[in-house]
Amino acid sequence: MSAQNKEQPIYLIKKKIHGHGHHGGAWKVAYADFVTAMMAFFMVMWLMGSSEKVKNAVSGYFRDPAGFKKQSGTGMSGEGEQITLSKDDMEGLKDKIEAAMKQMPDFKQIKDHVTMTVTGEGLRIELLEKEKGMFFQSGSANPSDFGKDLIDRMSAELAKLPNTIVIEGHTDSKPFNPENGYSNWELSSDRANAARRLMSTSGIRPDQIKQVRGFADQRLMDEKDPSAAKNRRISVIVQYQQSAYDPKDDEEDPKDAHGKK
Repeated sequence: MSAQNKEQPIYLIKKKIHGHGHHGGAWKVAYADFVTAMMAFFMVMWLMGSSEKVKNAVSGYFRDPAGFKKQSGTGMSGEGEQITLSKDDMEGLKDKIEAAMKQMPDFKQIKDHVTMTVTGEGLRIELLEKEKGMFFQSGSANPSDFGKDLIDRMSAELAKLPNTIVIEGHTDSKPFNPENGYSNWELSSDRANAARRLMSTSGIRPDQIKQVRGFADQRLMDEKDPSAAKNRRISVIVQYQQSAYDPKDDEEDPKDAHGKK
């Protein structure tokens, strides 16, 4: 048999087909880079339009995260803002507290008995009594149900802040002379302390309350009428954060603190 008659070998060529096409999964990496770049872009745009307080807070965190947390509060989620409150921020806090109080069923009864003023020490919230007593039982340091509800709502907003709080008690000039010698000094101090206890059970942290003061009738709101009911009041001062307390603030004229001349 000749060599030409021998069977020629048959070669089969197999091509492998890739399921991802010619580009593979590279598009996913490119898309992830694009999304990251867009997020960074929007963060930069947000910072450019923010206040100096926000810019300083963000830059301070990235320069020294651990030190910044110690400076600005707990550093834990849900336990206070990380930005120091300025006078403008205090106005915003004032609006939040007013909105919370408006949810109370009897808000119309108290709208003329709660005043809020931004002062040199911070946001001053005054709970002004009426003749028959509103927030406390007459001649007593026992809070009324109405007073408990109001203080609870107010405390819920203040507990969100890292700012320290000062609580003051004030009375009118009417003599308070029971047989045991209990006076307006004790009454004003006891009411301020009763407010502190209520606030502590409503979310205020123990280290958030800086001072509890009792002034008796030494800081009358209405000096022309020392026996006026509104002289009997509880004052809650939300102090500016990271600012040293100056005792001279205690000498501020109460008329000026409430925007009166």
